[in-house]
Amino acid sequence: MHADAFSSLGFMTEFSQLGLSPTTLQAVAETGYTTATPIQEQAIPVALAGRDVLGIAQTGTGKTAAFTLPLVERLATGRARARMPRAIVLAPTRELADQVAESFAKYAKGTKLTWVLLIGGVSMGDQVAALNKGVDVLIATPGRLLDLFERGKMLLTGVEIMVVDEADRMLDMGFIPDIERIFKLTPPRRQTLFFSATMPPEITRLTTAFLKDPTRIEASRPAMTADTITQYLVRIPTSDPKAKRTALRTLIERSDVKNGIVFCNRKSEVDIVAKSLQKHGFDAAAIHGDLDQSHRMKTLADFRAGNLKILVASDVAARGLDIPDVSHVFNYDVSHHADDYVHRIGRTGRAGRLGQAFMIVTPADDKSLDKVLKLIKKDPEELVLDGVDFAAIQDGPRRDDKRGGRERSGERARGRSRAAPAPEPAETAAAAQETEAPRSRSRRKARPEARPEIEAPAPVAAAVEAAEPVEAPRAARADREPQLLQSDRRGDRKPAREDSQRQGVRGFGDDIPAFLRRPVVVRA
Repeated sequence: MHADAFSSLGFMTEFSQLGLSPTTLQAVAETGYTTATPIQEQAIPVALAGRDVLGIAQTGTGKTAAFTLPLVERLATGRARARMPRAIVLAPTRELADQVAESFAKYAKGTKLTWVLLIGGVSMGDQVAALNKGVDVLIATPGRLLDLFERGKMLLTGVEIMVVDEADRMLDMGFIPDIERIFKLTPPRRQTLFFSATMPPEITRLTTAFLKDPTRIEASRPAMTADTITQYLVRIPTSDPKAKRTALRTLIERSDVKNGIVFCNRKSEVDIVAKSLQKHGFDAAAIHGDLDQSHRMKTLADFRAGNLKILVASDVAARGLDIPDVSHVFNYDVSHHADDYVHRIGRTGRAGRLGQAFMIVTPADDKSLDKVLKLIKKDPEELVLDGVDFAAIQDGPRRDDKRGGRERSGERARGRSRAAPAPEPAETAAAAQETEAPRSRSRRKARPEARPEIEAPAPVAAAVEAAEPVEAPRAARADREPQLLQSDRRGDRKPAREDSQRQGVRGFGDDIPAFLRRPVVVRA
């Protein structure tokens, strides 16, 4: 978005021509931007006029400023009331919401507007305190916003502007029902700014239901990759994880990587790849949705500041993160959804800069690769990793393959049993006699001793007598009592229960509860 980057591309519309106030223009100038991108050039005037906007643009084209600048401009006059925000910005991930908050803080610098970031993974206390004071803008993920609303911490009846960013990502993450509910909680007479990189049918249905005669702005065709990105395809003959990690390390070593992002499909794979790179001396760290929020934010801050060279990520980092100077993107896995490939490689080649993107492809990735190639309508250049003998690389057993581990351990046990010599017939007979003798003795039970009669009403006595258990010998009970007391002191009653089962005690044993001894009064 810098002037020198866009001058060569022909994007020379000045921000001063878009109808922004001098205060906002000063804030924009302080960020170093002087010219607007196509989505900003078309969306800002329409949003300033109070109309709904349906913006479709590929990632990295400046959508954040396209809705943040008119939001600041329109809210500059007015004052927020406690627990009644005036605007909502919804983002699919915590990282994207945090980035929007940073942009809002820059562009609202010369105003008195207040905002609060509502995301999970952090304490609610500060968020609730800010809501109680009154904030103009909520920048939130759908889950945390609804959580606070259900707790009665805010009212949405005063919302004037609602922004939905990365709507297609919301669909992928299952947030569409939450978005619909939030729309219904806000006043119908609101302005809606709706941005998405693609327009699947479900998103089209949502815009039809909740946007009022929107102005459709399509800065580029959906799912088009930037021309500033050189794309490469690396085929390897095996799907073995160790071979894939070897290919990744080889690509990083042979490329002039200033900093790069490695994308994996699974969060568990992110951890494995990051640890593998660290083990081989690479400056790498992992980021995915299962990590603590403070850890994720610190990792991203280190990567932005240049203190971290390789960021291994799930698709949580594929959308909307504004890290402007990423030199390389490595697709360790071919994305399951073709749209995700576009967003992954969109982390490089931003704002007119050049970037390189690599995709490692195994024989198991043919279907996913076909979807990607049909979507981008390009044929990436194929690279061959000379000098790497993939046939000789084979990964060992995976630690997380519990089923395989049990099967292998069972096979080893069966192998040992097969290898053990068979016992002699005489030894088998002797062992059988030794085990049979105690078993036959254990079947002999001593007859219970006579019990003293207990005076009780006839009906109760009959019931007790009918349920009278077979009693163990008193000697056995006497031997058992110290163990029961000792197990009680330890807080572990399992030995006592096992001992009771061996002795055959049933029901109440020797003790008859007091309520069974009470006389029954029969009233006429």
